[in-house]
Amino acid sequence: MKAALQNYHARMQRVLNHIDRHLDDDLDLDALSNVAAYSKYHFHRQFTATFGLSVHRYIQLVRMKRASYQLAYRDAQSVTDIAMEAGYDGPDGFARAFRQRFGQSPSSFRKSPDWEPWLVAFGPLDNARSKLMQKTFTIDDVTIRDVPPTPVAIIEHRGDPATLGATIQRFIAWRQGAGLHPKTNPTFNIWRSERRPASPADFSVDLCVGVDKAIEADGGEIKAGEIPGGRCAVLRVVGNTDNLEPAALYLYRDWLPASGEEARDFPIYCQRLRFFPEVAEHETVAELFLPLK
Repeated sequence: MKAALQNYHARMQRVLNHIDRHLDDDLDLDALSNVAAYSKYHFHRQFTATFGLSVHRYIQLVRMKRASYQLAYRDAQSVTDIAMEAGYDGPDGFARAFRQRFGQSPSSFRKSPDWEPWLVAFGPLDNARSKLMQKTFTIDDVTIRDVPPTPVAIIEHRGDPATLGATIQRFIAWRQGAGLHPKTNPTFNIWRSERRPASPADFSVDLCVGVDKAIEADGGEIKAGEIPGGRCAVLRVVGNTDNLEPAALYLYRDWLPASGEEARDFPIYCQRLRFFPEVAEHETVAELFLPLK
């Protein structure tokens, strides 16, 4: 039965990956049931039972998530182009659907997103994806690497994680203005609190970009810092990099006690290597670094 369940999950995972890769295509029931190798009637029932969402609803949410990221973080794309990519015939229908779901028009969201209703709206999608996205890590997935010290420019986020999206927007806008492209200047997150602390006000993370020259102190929120060099346990995560908590827990709870190593006095951090929506969510890549003595 375990083998049968693994096979079933693999077939459903193929469907989710196919949807991610072909968001601009006609994702009808016939095509997706063929990917899963089920009859379309059986597939529709099984998909809904597994994920708690119909196939149509799931696709709508995935397209709308990509559209909201494009609005918030990709100023070069017009609202009309984003609407068409999301499967709408024009901006009017897209605007109505967007406002109904998030309480803001696309142009208002682009200017000043309200992230709390956004998080609520995508709760069902996150729950659906987590059904099959749970990863099991082993000792073979961890390598020990000597990393050089990395000068960074930092925007600190302190407070409710529901407002993190606004901090990310400011971070992206600043690095674009400074000419620090992700392909030439690496992106890091340094976690200084739990992902879900007892009080949301205690949530703390640094958004960092690697720099090769000193950052001028201008009294604003950009600060100069350094990720120290030294030995690190490194764990690569592919897909579902929105939630790296399971990987961090594996390093701290499982790998570290069994390894005989000791953690250094610096927080766990990650380098983000491939980003959504430039790549499909299951193709995003991040590496976690646990500093060691």
